[in-house]
Amino acid sequence: MSYPEPRYLGENGEINAVFRSADTPPDIVSPGGTRTHYLASHTSTGGDFGLYKVDMGPRAPGAKTHFHRSISESFYVLSGELALYDGEKWVTGRQGDFLHVPVGGLHAFRNDSDDPVSMLMLFSPGAPREEYFERVAEFARKGGQELREFQVRHDSYFV
Repeated sequence: MSYPEPRYLGENGEINAVFRSADTPPDIVSPGGTRTHYLASHTSTGGDFGLYKVDMGPRAPGAKTHFHRSISESFYVLSGELALYDGEKWVTGRQGDFLHVPVGGLHAFRNDSDDPVSMLMLFSPGAPREEYFERVAEFARKGGQELREFQVRHDSYFV
């Protein structure tokens, strides 16, 4: 195994780090109360990855079983208990637990507990997931063909 080809060819490095403080308000609050923080978006990482902190309220439904054709998705539980579907069975993810779902892998998640849960979601390579987070509730209300087209546009294939 070797490192990827260099993408930075300068000699002295650059000042280009991005800091986001813990007290930054969420970028989006869904109608159900889920709060999503855009820690590192497709835009800010140049498409390398997307990292999001998601805070779900008690009994939040999450996402039903689906897969992605072009991105992997990983989950890291920060607090609470998160129900995770690994393609075969539901498991309970607790603080410090991690689930990686390669491209094409079936997965789902939800909060079955009466307590809130907080997690990190990592997409690789980075995809423009922000519109998905911001508009999925709107398209879910519409349903039908519009919802399916929106999901496919965002590399989400529900089964």
